[in-house]
This record gives sequence, structure tokens and C-alpha cells, in this order.
Amino acid sequence: MMRWITTCLIALVVSVVCCARAQAQNDPPTTGDKAWSILRISPDTAGDLDMTMALARLDTAVRRELLVEAEQTAVGLLDMTTGRLAMLRADTMYYAASVPKITILLAYFQTHPEAAENLDSETRHELGLMIKRSSNAMAAKYSQSLGFEAIAEVLTSPQYRLYDPLHGGGLWMGKHYAKGEERNRDPLAGESHAATVRQLLRYYLMLEQGRLVSPQASKTMREIFEGPDIEHLNAKIVLALAERDVQIIRKSGTWSDWYADSAVVIGVGRHYVLAILTHTPANPQHDPPRAVGDEYIVAMSRRIDDWAIAGFEGEAPKTESD
Repeated sequence: MMRWITTCLIALVVSVVCCARAQAQNDPPTTGDKAWSILRISPDTAGDLDMTMALARLDTAVRRELLVEAEQTAVGLLDMTTGRLAMLRADTMYYAASVPKITILLAYFQTHPEAAENLDSETRHELGLMIKRSSNAMAAKYSQSLGFEAIAEVLTSPQYRLYDPLHGGGLWMGKHYAKGEERNRDPLAGESHAATVRQLLRYYLMLEQGRLVSPQASKTMREIFEGPDIEHLNAKIVLALAERDVQIIRKSGTWSDWYADSAVVIGVGRHYVLAILTHTPANPQHDPPRAVGDEYIVAMSRRIDDWAIAGFEGEAPKTESD
């Protein structure tokens, strides 16, 4: 019986992967001859079985070290060199603090397409402060200018479907950061700022492919993420990889005991997208009790980058405490 179940499961996974590849082959490349230029992640895209199981074992090991429950974390990982995908709790919505500021950036370029090639230096710097320093003042300035309705229209549009109420929700921005009480909560979870790891992976994939607004707009948006004149906040993924020779574009967020980070990481032999969402209330078993979301993200990011160096083959490298 177990052999029959395993055979059926393998056949199902192969069928899903083949269908996804067939669909991808029908879509024209948008970024030269890079293999990942035709990659798509849909609401039904299943992850690579071996990679997902290895990611699950890594998640379990790190959670055990930090006394975190399974439902308190969600992780998404996309290897841009091969297109292999792994997701844990892919469509579970988490309060994502400042991470949805990336939706303000997208909505700005969607509603100001001329900015793709003619972005003035002041606006570029302010948007950079919003992304790299997580400025609430700049986020509120641009979200108020755009309005909740315009941002929601972009996120739910057929072009992006970054928020899809038929498939778990996704990215949502419904409150001006640090400005008043006005809210436009998401229809499913009632959150004001939310994300799922699937939709975060889709956002960065489309950014890398030049599919957010237009190739030129994506290029300008990526330049804002890079912003060499503005330093990253040194926490989470950036802190984890601080001593490594990698380029990181990212957006993180923290509020109370909600911790989140999302990034594209590029280094020698690796190019991947990572999204981690957590909700880790202080556990009384810790001495002293503390929320450990930051520690979880740092530990996972280091181990995943070690794994990336190995081409995401086999198991994620272990630490001495494993």
C-alpha cells in the first residue's frame, strides 16, 4: 500500500512539473536567453519535491532550536539558476509590517509609467528611503498620493494577481504607515499590511524578469532597491550574509512579534529569491522570554545560503547544534 501511494505521489508531482514547464514554454522569454526568463509561478505551481522536503527538514531543525511552532513560520525559496521552487505554508497570509512597501513602489510606477525613464533625483531618493531604510514618512507620502483603491487595483489586476482572493490572498497594503487610522483591510484576513511567501517570490521573479510594468520600469525599480547611496537596515537576511560576497536587494519588516524579510541574493554560483514570514510571540520556555523571529530568519538565511553554494543539492548544511 505504501509503495502504491508513493508511486502515485511521484506521478502526480511529475505531472504538475511537466504541465508547469509546458505552460512556461508557451510564454515568450523576456530577459534575453536566461533560462529563468520564461519561468512562471502560478497559484497552482507546486514546488520541487526533493527541495521542498529538504527545506522542511531545515525549517524543523531551526524551529526546534528556537522553540518555534510550525504554524509560526512560512518560507519560500526560488533557485533562479534552475527554476527549482520550494515553499512551506506558501499561501498562508501573515502580517508583514513594512514588507508591503514594495507594493507602493510598484503602484507608483504603474500609475506613472513615464517615471521609468524620467525619474527625478528627489523622487528616486525618497523611494529609496522607503525601500532600503523603510521610511514610514516616505511610504505614507506616496501611498496617500496614490490612494488605497489604486494600490489595490494594481495588486489584484490580471496583469499581476499579487493579491488573489481565490487563492489565499497575497500582498496587501491597506494603511498609510504611521499616518492616522484610515484602513482598507484585505478581504480574506482583515490585515492592513500582509503577504504570502508565494506572492513575494512572484513579485521578485517578475522584477528580475523585467515584467513589473515594463522592462525599463523594472530596471529603474531594481536600481532603487540597489541604491548604493542608501545603506540597508542591518538585520535579518542582510545581517545573516554580512560577511559574504553577495549582492542583496530586499525589503524587510518588523512590528511587535511579527518579523519578515524578502530578498534576491546574487553571489558566485548562486542567484535565488528568499521570502520568510514569521509570527513568534514570546515563548515562556525561553529565559528570558523573547520573540525569536529575527533569530529564526538569520539562522535560516545563513543555512540557505550555504545550501545555495552547493547548488541546492542534497540537504541544507548542518550546524554544530544539529
